[in-house]
Parts: sequence; structure tokens; C-alpha cells
Amino acid sequence: MANTEFIRTDLASEAKEAANIENIRGISYRETELHGVSVSDMKISSEEGSSIIGKPVGRYITVECKKSWLLSDEEKENVISALTDFITELIPKGEKTVLVVGLGNRDITPDSLGPRTVDSLIVTRHVKEFDRKLFDSIGQEEVAAVAPGVVGQTGIETLELIRGAVERVKPDVVIAVDALAARSVDRLGSTLQLSDTGISPGSGIGNRRREINRTSIGVPVIAIGVPTVVDSSTLVYDALSKAGIEDIDDPLKKVLENGRSFFVSLKESDVAVAESASLISSALNRAFCRG
Repeated sequence: MANTEFIRTDLASEAKEAANIENIRGISYRETELHGVSVSDMKISSEEGSSIIGKPVGRYITVECKKSWLLSDEEKENVISALTDFITELIPKGEKTVLVVGLGNRDITPDSLGPRTVDSLIVTRHVKEFDRKLFDSIGQEEVAAVAPGVVGQTGIETLELIRGAVERVKPDVVIAVDALAARSVDRLGSTLQLSDTGISPGSGIGNRRREINRTSIGVPVIAIGVPTVVDSSTLVYDALSKAGIEDIDDPLKKVLENGRSFFVSLKESDVAVAESASLISSALNRAFCRG
């Protein structure tokens, strides 16, 4: 089994690989293809499985999209269709009010996925309030969106801001979009994860804030994310493992621990984040289309 002390990832599929256990009680896992896109679907149904994987009980869907900024128009359409199907499956059925939260810092490119996604959403709640006939003609669900920034910008915990929005909007579901951390650089800008367990902002970079989930805000929370960074200690540990170095002595351990505060992103992170945000916002707009 790998030394998971130096493996940091927000991706449930990578956490399962790191556990290196084929059959875990309370975990079902299957790989399939949807609209020509590779998909893995993992359900954690027991506390034992949750403890081993290090993820809350719930469902985790991983959509492989290759490098998002190099996709052809047809490949983009396939990814959007797959995302739309899963979003539609996860959110409540029937007419609904949706609050989309774009988490992250707009001013830091690898962390700007959430705000950029919100920028391209079709928001309709204000239209419904002032002109019901026009709202009906748009053909979208009642959608509100907010990009609350980060606590370093606002001085307010993200959870507190979302609670305030939830109290005012009274949504049937909250969809939180955020940048994630991966174990493998091959995942950056190339993987999308959906889960019904909510999200802990900043957890991927060791800056965990209060969790945003059904327990904390009172409504279901669907999380959508794309990995945009890799922890440098994870990157070095993986390289050592591939070189056959499994025993981590104290000097090497100190080097790895020092690397926890450094993160690696793609040189194409600007276009990768922009394209990923476009894929997610397009899928959300389709999923919220009434009829």
C-alpha cells in the first residue's frame, strides 16, 4: 500500500487507487462510456469504505475529457452531453429553484474555475420575480448564482455567505463549482468530478474551510470540480515511487513536508480553466432547461 501521507488529491478515483485495495466493503465501482466519453462511477455506502478512501459517504462520478483546451467541437459536445446527463440525474426532479455557487479566487487563475463558470450561466430568478411571462418564455428553471470569493478577500467564511444566499433564495439544490487538486499531472484540466456529498473549499491545498453540504446549509449540495493543481510533495513522492524508492527516511521526509506549501499547475492553466468552465456552464444551462 502506498504511503498516503504524501498523497493529496480531491479525486475519489485517485484516492481509491492510492488505497490499493481491490474489494472494499461498502464501495461499488464501475467504469463505462457515455456519449463516447470514459466515465467511472463510485458509490461509498459504508463508514468503513469512507474511512479507507478518505471521502464522505456518497456518489462520485469522474468524467475523462482529455485535455479540455485541445478538444474538437464534437468532443466538447460529447463531454457536455455526458455532464448534462449526470447533473440531471443528481438534481431533484420537477420544477425547481437552483443556486449555483462559484467557489474560488477569481484573481488566481488555477483557482478561478468557479467564478468563471458562474459568468456564463443563464440566471433567471430575477426575471421570474419581475415578469413571469418573460420567465416562462425563456424556458429555464429558476436559477440564481453567486461567486462569494474567498475569506481572505471578504473576511467572511464562504459557508456564512452561502447560508445567507440560501435563506434568501430558498433553493431546492445548491451546485458548488470549485477547482480541485489531483495526484497526477495528467488529470489537470482533463478530468471532471461530480459528487452528491458537498464540498470543503480549499481542502485540496490544505486550506480546508467549513464544509458546504446538506447538513451545514439544509439543502442538497452537488459538487462539480476540475483538478487544476498538484501538491509538489505529492509530485515528488510519485516520482520516487516510480523509481522504486518506497522507504522515506527522515531527511527525505523533511523535503516532502516542506513541499506541502507549493503547488504545480499547467503552463496552459489559463486556457484549461477557461475551457473547463465553458464545459461546465454549458452542461448546467442545458440541465436547467425546462422540458
